[in-house]
Amino acid sequence: MFDTVLIANRGEIALRILRACRDLGLKTVAAHSEPDVGLRHVALADRAICIGPAPSTQSYLNIGEIVAAARLTGAGAIHPGYGFLAESAVFAEAVEQAGLTFIGPSSAAIRLMGDKVSAKRAMIAAGVPCVPGSEGALPQDDEAVRTMAKGVGYPVIVKAAGGGGGRGMRIVRVESGLVEAVSLAREEAGRAFGNPEVYLEKFLEHPRHVEIQVLADRHGNAVWLGERDCSMQRRHQKIIEEAPAPGISREAITRIGDLCAQACLSIGYVGAGTFEFLYEDGRFYFIEMNTRVQVEHPVTEMITGLDIVQEQIRIAAGEKLRFRQRDVELKGHAIECRINAEDPYKFTPSPGRITAWHTPGGPGIRVDSHAYSGYYVPPHYDSMVGKVIAHGPTREQAIRRMQIALSEMVVEGILTNIPLHRDLMVDARFIEGGTNIHYLEQKLAEMPELTKVMSKPKK
Repeated sequence: MFDTVLIANRGEIALRILRACRDLGLKTVAAHSEPDVGLRHVALADRAICIGPAPSTQSYLNIGEIVAAARLTGAGAIHPGYGFLAESAVFAEAVEQAGLTFIGPSSAAIRLMGDKVSAKRAMIAAGVPCVPGSEGALPQDDEAVRTMAKGVGYPVIVKAAGGGGGRGMRIVRVESGLVEAVSLAREEAGRAFGNPEVYLEKFLEHPRHVEIQVLADRHGNAVWLGERDCSMQRRHQKIIEEAPAPGISREAITRIGDLCAQACLSIGYVGAGTFEFLYEDGRFYFIEMNTRVQVEHPVTEMITGLDIVQEQIRIAAGEKLRFRQRDVELKGHAIECRINAEDPYKFTPSPGRITAWHTPGGPGIRVDSHAYSGYYVPPHYDSMVGKVIAHGPTREQAIRRMQIALSEMVVEGILTNIPLHRDLMVDARFIEGGTNIHYLEQKLAEMPELTKVMSKPKK
């Protein structure tokens, strides 16, 4: 149906998509901003086209320029990667209306699952367990909101209907703080997402973050590819991901995985996607669905042997899934560390030129990165410069291989969070497994200030 794919993204995911396309025999077009002309995928693509200056609003978020670039270069399909426009129903719709193929779900599915309220309704209808809370957006009537919160039981959390990443979110432990929290959440949600609607849920005190990877085609087939534990996070941003999730029975995972696959069929979902859950006291609670490929998809690829990005492309081309649920085998354990250009303990960005870059190797080690010695990390975009993935027959060996990989990795010229990852790989609670989503922030708060002082980047 198409022989050329325009890559509407940058960095490691753009390079990842390019490699998947080349493996499938497809030509590629790299749509890039002005400062990204030196990126590796731009050099490797069959064709490159500049879509604007550095600010994302004028390049990677410019729908008109991206669609025009696809038409100009003869690309029949557009892959959005993750971030930027990957979960924009407006973008997917523009691609569809231009007669091009959007490598992802339909704009209708993105719109349905992109709004947390409509997504929750759809999941309840599909039989997927959800966090107890309001059935829809909160009303303007303060007394009605108080009644809802009392019925759910404190503590509660107020969330933005149209967004994520912690914005438009407020935890309320006592009734006296409820009305103000709702007002502040609405204001923040309106500014951040253009949608002031918020909803209310029971606040879980010590949950883990567990997600299910799914694939669904246009022919009524859907499968799930195991689970990932993404509980090691700071301010709702994931730091480490692993698969499978330690300490959760396969029976429980299979039950929730089957429900996710069935939910895909019930809402007409097509493509790759991820169902995200909070897991506490042996129960799963749906929180949202990401309608794109995830940053952490490599850990699933390592334990299944499947290429999720290639499967996305095949599905978008109209192919049937080449395997069924019974064919999906999970082998061993995989861990991913996100390598960010930032102070490892203060988390301030560290843009600049990389003067030395040496990546690890050995059995079970994979590095996904667009960086290289001499690469300039720009201040305009996300600070992630790569991902180190370690796979082994057991979790213990995967951790050991990651420890070795991190000890070998050299990045100079900028600060990175590699020292934090090295600390976490020998942390007793992480090694035990099953830490909750608050663990990392609590650990950082308890660290002596002396350990948080970092020297300047090595030149």
